[in-house]
Amino acid sequence: QVQFVESGGGLVQSGGSLRLSCAASGVIFSLYTTAWYRQTAGNQRETVAVISNGDNTNYADFVKGRFTISRDDSKHTVNLQMNSMKPKDTAVYYCNNPGTPWFSKNYWGQGTQVTVSS
Repeated sequence: QVQFVESGGGLVQSGGSLRLSCAASGVIFSLYTTAWYRQTAGNQRETVAVISNGDNTNYADFVKGRFTISRDDSKHTVNLQMNSMKPKDTAVYYCNNPGTPWFSKNYWGQGTQVTVSS
């Protein structure tokens, strides 16, 4: 069974930076598209950034120019560098592989909490 482990969250002041990391058992990230998502209480999970197995990247408009998604094949992780953070970035952040069977089966990790203070 695929298991995702997200890490790197924490409390940061507005304008600050954090680097999130996603690791997964049973997944070779270089074979799949991987995405970072975020969710706040009472709201649906939303896509933040996507990296394809061909290293093409896409970002939600609300993070363009501030966040960077990357994949480290040597460490088997997908990372999200978050700069110029805003209070609206406060959320639980998750990673997953859209379009895969485990995504369809709703396998998610615990996520990592990111809190941005004003």
